Amino acid sequence: MFTPSHGAASRRSCSVMDTGHDFEAEICRHDGAVIWTTKNARCVRGADGQVHYYEGTVEDITDRKRAREKNPPALLPHCSLPHSKKVLPMAHDEIKIGVSTCLLGEEVRFDAGHKRDRFVVDDLGRYVTFVAVCPEVGIGMSIPREAIRLVRHGEDIRLRGTRSDTDHTEAMLAYAEATVAPLIEAGICGYVFKKGSPSCGLFRVKVYAENGMPSHDGRGLYARVLADRLPDLPMEEEGRLFDPVLRDNFVTRLFAYRRLKTLFDGPWTLGDLVAFHSAEKMLLLAHHTQTYEVLGRLVAKAKGRDRGEVAAEYRAAFLGGLAHHATPQRTTNVLQHMMGYFKDHLDADEKAELAGLIDDYHAELVPLVVPVTLLRHYVRKYGVTYLATQTFLAPHPKELMLRNHV
Repeated sequence: MFTPSHGAASRRSCSVMDTGHDFEAEICRHDGAVIWTTKNARCVRGADGQVHYYEGTVEDITDRKRAREKNPPALLPHCSLPHSKKVLPMAHDEIKIGVSTCLLGEEVRFDAGHKRDRFVVDDLGRYVTFVAVCPEVGIGMSIPREAIRLVRHGEDIRLRGTRSDTDHTEAMLAYAEATVAPLIEAGICGYVFKKGSPSCGLFRVKVYAENGMPSHDGRGLYARVLADRLPDLPMEEEGRLFDPVLRDNFVTRLFAYRRLKTLFDGPWTLGDLVAFHSAEKMLLLAHHTQTYEVLGRLVAKAKGRDRGEVAAEYRAAFLGGLAHHATPQRTTNVLQHMMGYFKDHLDADEKAELAGLIDDYHAELVPLVVPVTLLRHYVRKYGVTYLATQTFLAPHPKELMLRNHV
């Protein structure tokens, strides 16, 4: 048994909720030693409803706490998905992505539940290997556990327990920093975060003011660190992937990142960079014309420069350009430009048919897959080598059907 004098925060949690779970505190023993403890308690009330005393357990977790600080938990192992067949786009080009563990159906949330996402697991999961991370479990929180939220204190934003007010900010930030290097070493090419999470949310996460009113202008602490440390990495929330435009853009960047990684991870020549840039031309023009022009000048002046600097500049500009959404107008311009390569091959009826489909796409009457399928047919039929190398015609697996919407 322990009395209310054991801490204001634990008393506050118990008196409001009648129970308190996993309340961690640093205390000083009678012999002067400073230790870490975790408390589980409940309040005992009399017939009048008043709190008479508190009872529960106190566990010394000092060794566990110090071991966690010295050796942050490793990333969770890659998840094996028994209900999805692994189909890699190329045998030597495995694509790894980071993902919030709960999205894979693992029961790691505060309520011991999960948030399995069908697209992530069943569709995207056929082409990628997951590196699953649950930051809350990573910092030693239990399953189930007290819910947490972001709270604004002046200019600072803290991660606190909703009942106990336990501050998890420093532990979460330290864990996030510690995961950056293992994620890079794992070779991830993108990341899918859990929407709205105070640890993993990327956009419009609730931040509570001191008066209890929330604003939707925050970013989860774990996601914030990764976004700052890995600015070129394609990142998205599972909730936003319901939007077909955002979904197409994220998956396009994911596969483009892998192609770029393949180029720069091994020995490469300026000729390799020129060939890569040429193959990405139509895709870049559909996303951001200015980026293609900037990268063209970078490639033209790359001779004699430090290779590391060239690679870093190209990577940042290339992925930044693809972050712009491909618009119907720019995509129509690309389709018409590609059609020009067949002016000496197609007869009048074939030209009219292709031009009509491109116009129908621009008018949002047919999906992009329709004119692209006909273009790919003509590329094969007439052996137009330059167009055959263009990633625009197949930036991601057709089975994902990302170009099948109007």
